[in-house]
Amino acid sequence: MFLGRVLSWQGLRWRAFGRGFKQGRCMSSGSRLDLRGIYPPIVTPFNQKGQVDYQQLESNVQELSKIPFRGLVIQGSNGEFVFLTSEERIEVVRRVSQVLPAEKLLIAGSGCESTAATITMTHAMAEAGAAAVMVVTPCYYRGRMNSAAFIQHYTQVADASSVPVVLYSVPGNTALELPLDAILALSQHPNIVGLKDSGNDVTRIALIIHKTRNQDFQVLAGSAGYLLAAYSVGAVGGVCALANVLGEPLCNLEKLCSGGQWDEARELQYRLIEPNTAVTQKFGIAALKEAMGWFGYYGGLCRAPLLPLTEAERKDLRNNFASNGWI
Repeated sequence: MFLGRVLSWQGLRWRAFGRGFKQGRCMSSGSRLDLRGIYPPIVTPFNQKGQVDYQQLESNVQELSKIPFRGLVIQGSNGEFVFLTSEERIEVVRRVSQVLPAEKLLIAGSGCESTAATITMTHAMAEAGAAAVMVVTPCYYRGRMNSAAFIQHYTQVADASSVPVVLYSVPGNTALELPLDAILALSQHPNIVGLKDSGNDVTRIALIIHKTRNQDFQVLAGSAGYLLAAYSVGAVGGVCALANVLGEPLCNLEKLCSGGQWDEARELQYRLIEPNTAVTQKFGIAALKEAMGWFGYYGGLCRAPLLPLTEAERKDLRNNFASNGWI
């Protein structure tokens, strides 16, 4: 039965490879997708009526495409995907795919609470132009979300997907962490290529990398605050909210780490910690969208029930950037 599943998946893999090649979404030298690099998890702009502003979305993508990112992550946590309808989620990916340069990798969040809905969304994201999908852990019934449940969920999604799957663990939002034993089991699946770990635990990241070194499994840091530390233990890149506003510095940090210039990288990392904390843990997406306006992008409002920043929060946010020399 397992052999039949693998053989069935082989056909999907080659179809995905051919599709990625046609789109110019670069694969590695083998059939595995190469995730190395920096990715901004882009925001979803809304107009004053709370509707998705597709024109501003496309404008942001065009500007972000000028920075040497490996690609973009669409419908991650910063994309407010939990506030979008299924139709909006798919349309956002389709619009981004139309304007994103072919050499940039498009990774789309396709996670839903049920396995069936995730498979359906994964198919839709692939059809809309995603070269890979990032699947967040289901969390509503977190008391029953153990390793066995996660292994079954991700295996079924990866078996059904025509594009590679990236696991996504973000305990700050889901209140649970993808267990190590589940990650190790899933790393052996031929269509699961990596993990975005947003747990802020570099020791855990190091252990995952150590335990999966023979699996051709890639780990992406989930925050700019510990990007240098993640690179030092073997991460291949980062999906960083701060890249939406400080993209060039983060790409420079990647270059310094990759080149072994650790002293220069450390000094740059120091200057990124406070701004990163401000737009993630401290004030969240509203702060990220506020800061985007300072750097020539459109952030705008969040969708309700998220509230805009207060004036005091706005001043505090600006100080976090100014005191580190960014504005």
